[in-house]
Parts: sequence; structure tokens; C-alpha cells
Amino acid sequence: MNPEHSYPGRLIVVEGIDGSGKSTQIELLQNYLRLKGYGVLLNVWNSSPEISPIIRKAKKKQTLTPYAFSLLHAADFSYRYTHEILPALKAGKVVLSDRYIYTAVARDCARGIPKDWLVSNFRFAIRPDLTFFFRVDPAVSYDRITQTREIKYYEAGMDMEFSTNPRESYILFQSKVLAEYEVLAKENGFHLIDGAHSMDETQKSMRKAVNPVLSGIG
Repeated sequence: MNPEHSYPGRLIVVEGIDGSGKSTQIELLQNYLRLKGYGVLLNVWNSSPEISPIIRKAKKKQTLTPYAFSLLHAADFSYRYTHEILPALKAGKVVLSDRYIYTAVARDCARGIPKDWLVSNFRFAIRPDLTFFFRVDPAVSYDRITQTREIKYYEAGMDMEFSTNPRESYILFQSKVLAEYEVLAKENGFHLIDGAHSMDETQKSMRKAVNPVLSGIG
């Protein structure tokens, strides 16, 4: 159980497998909140200036073990949490996080790492004020992604050797990730978003859920 926080800002998180629509929606939410006059920080997974370049280089070599993959992303999160997320919350801003600790737990559990070990690595991280869980079928998310780019090696879980076919491997791996998300959603009270709904319908639902959370800011 991660601790609740008493900072003047708010932490709002989007989670879900790749291609679920969460990144597009959190950017729309960011624009909405800024228009309403809130100070907003959008924080993105695997984006720290110190660790992210190391992760990108390691992924290109395709030699990361599940534990190495996990620890590198944990280091990236720790940096962003300390240097970006917490300072913004202390300053009274709304932090929108495109993925949070639940991404690490879901993905790494799907790679066979014990959940207790993963959870213990993120005990320091506060509980978000609101977490949206975008649920979408892995086959649908694959088709969405491949309309604009190729599936990445680790994204498809090719390192797990479920299949030599990228599409089949992606669906098998992301199905395991999705199953872990379902457990986390029940344990942590995520706000469910149907990834099959229209963009406008989804954004309207998110704004309705966010507004009460922001009461008292400013």
C-alpha cells in the first residue's frame, strides 16, 4: 500500500497497455486544465534526462534480462519522481503522469518477476489522487499501433520467446500485462475507461471524474 500525500498539488495518472488511447487523452486533459487556469506538469514514462538515454541504447541491443529491464525503468521513475513529480506537487500543480509505478508492476510481473519484489521497489511513491485504467483488447491495440509505426521488440514481449511472430507475441505478452492491470485495478480502485469508446466520449468522462479531485486547488 503506497502512502497518501498531503501536498497542495494533485497527481492524476493514466495506465493501460500500449495503444489504449491513454496518451492522447492525457494530452487533451492537459490542454483542458491549462485553459481552466491550472498549473500543469505532464510527466511521461521513460523520459528522465539521466536514465532514459541509457535505456534506449540497451533496448537497441536487445540483450536486457527481465530484471535489468525492471531496474533501469525503476531508476528512470525514481529520477522523475524526485526531480519532477514531487517538486510540482509541492508547488501546487496538477501532475498528469502518462504511466506510473503500476506500469512497472504489470509489465514486469508479465515477465515473471515476483510482484512482492516489484511493489517493494516502489514503496516510496505516493498514491495518486486518481488513476485512470484504459482497458482495450490487445489485438485492437496492435492494429492501432501498426497503423503508424512498427511494433517494438520489448513492447511485443519478443524477449520472452512466446512466439517468433511479432503480432502473436504482442497479443500473448500484452494479454498477460492486461491481466496484471486488472488485478491492480481492483487493489487500487482505478477508474475504468473503455478504450473502445470515442475520443470525445472518453474525454468527457475523464473531465467529469477529474473536476472533483481538483477541488481546493488554487
